[in-house]
Amino acid sequence: MSNLTKIACAGLLIGLSGQAYSETTLRVGSWLPPTHPQNVDVWPTWGKWVEEATEGRVKVVVEYGLGHPKTMFELVEDGVIDASFSYHGYVPGRFKLTQAVEQPLLGVSAEAASVAHWRVFNKYFAEANEHDGLEVIGLFTHGPGQVQMAKPVSSLADLNGKKIRLGGGVQAEIGHRMGVTAVGAPAPKVYEMMQQGVIDGVFIPMVDQKSLRLKEVARNVIAFPGGMYLGSFGIFMNQDFLADLDAKDRDAILAVSGEKLSAMAGAAWDAGDAVGLKAAQEAGVNITMVQEGDALSAEFKELTKGMDEAFLESVAERGVDAKAALAELREIARSYK
Repeated sequence: MSNLTKIACAGLLIGLSGQAYSETTLRVGSWLPPTHPQNVDVWPTWGKWVEEATEGRVKVVVEYGLGHPKTMFELVEDGVIDASFSYHGYVPGRFKLTQAVEQPLLGVSAEAASVAHWRVFNKYFAEANEHDGLEVIGLFTHGPGQVQMAKPVSSLADLNGKKIRLGGGVQAEIGHRMGVTAVGAPAPKVYEMMQQGVIDGVFIPMVDQKSLRLKEVARNVIAFPGGMYLGSFGIFMNQDFLADLDAKDRDAILAVSGEKLSAMAGAAWDAGDAVGLKAAQEAGVNITMVQEGDALSAEFKELTKGMDEAFLESVAERGVDAKAALAELREIARSYK
């Protein structure tokens, strides 16, 4: 081998070594089962976007079994994992402004709500710093929350005294107004709790008829058009992880996040709801599809009167124009194409 060839080979090895060394793994923590749309669709899609945007220098991997979803905020902030997502309602008191998107009667898809959520957060709510210590890279909602019960109910009044799993946020207020006995638990525990008779039902989107197998235990569903509420989720990253990246890769990751990620996540949950509804129908679940003007619809509208005012009062100390934000969020969501 000539000296020139040896030098060329050495240079190639150094280059390959440098390439391998510069490759970064972005660890995402997920608390939902691997079969859930968040893990089947959202993370793989975003991971592909990240890998392409960084030309393969950053690769996304998903890790499971990290505990209660409410701990994801702390795990990311502490650098145990690099990114995750969670339901804001699991941490009552810390996240109040995010409940704007959860208010009843918005009447839009999760995709539309998620885009509005992201835009309004950045314009009005980010300055309140409810996500202190985290880099927010996306916001989304799950699909419309519905009533899912072990036994049939014919009116919302029938829910009075029933043991209902509630995840926090606006659904907690709705449950309070219905007089239910609220039971707290992460969503993945609902199947077991219903199977064992610990709870009579749950307020949760239709996706979970399939993803959490609720079609086997929640055999009676009341489905409102637009649902009773939407659930607010944040997608967030460790700030030090981002800061340690090369600026080019940091900017690339943020470019495929934000509104783009928020819209994609919302759309994935919409698609999951459609799959969940179909699975429930095929399994023979008793589904009451509420129509505008029905007695159930009128009962729900009466039940939720004054919730806007209650929300605005609850966030008054946050120092933002929540009234303008709520109005703009609804305008954006309802005009979204």
